Amino acid sequence: MGGFLYEGDRLPSFLLVTVLLGGGAAWLAGRAIAQTWRPWWSIIAYMMILGLAVRFCHYALFAGTFQSPYYYVVDTIILILMATLGFRGTRDAQMARQYGFLNTRASQGAAGSDGAP
Repeated sequence: MGGFLYEGDRLPSFLLVTVLLGGGAAWLAGRAIAQTWRPWWSIIAYMMILGLAVRFCHYALFAGTFQSPYYYVVDTIILILMATLGFRGTRDAQMARQYGFLNTRASQGAAGSDGAP
């Protein structure tokens, strides 16, 4: 498992930098993208930049490899997943607040809602 997600025996640095710090930043970035009503695919561009920052932190703080395309892709995929979680949560709340009338049940006073097809 050591070679799949993180370099060698660096699980603590992977969890700290990629999951905790990078994932937190990605989640907040996903929220910000949703709050400004930007499209979901803009997450990818921002997370590619954040992926470089995460790789640099691995390099500068824990003597990891900076120019590793494989671990850059792994880190960026994790960041995209975290940003998507932040984006979806915020966008769902926005839609429920903005278009809450669409979520009302049809049987609550609507004409012709006797259950017949």
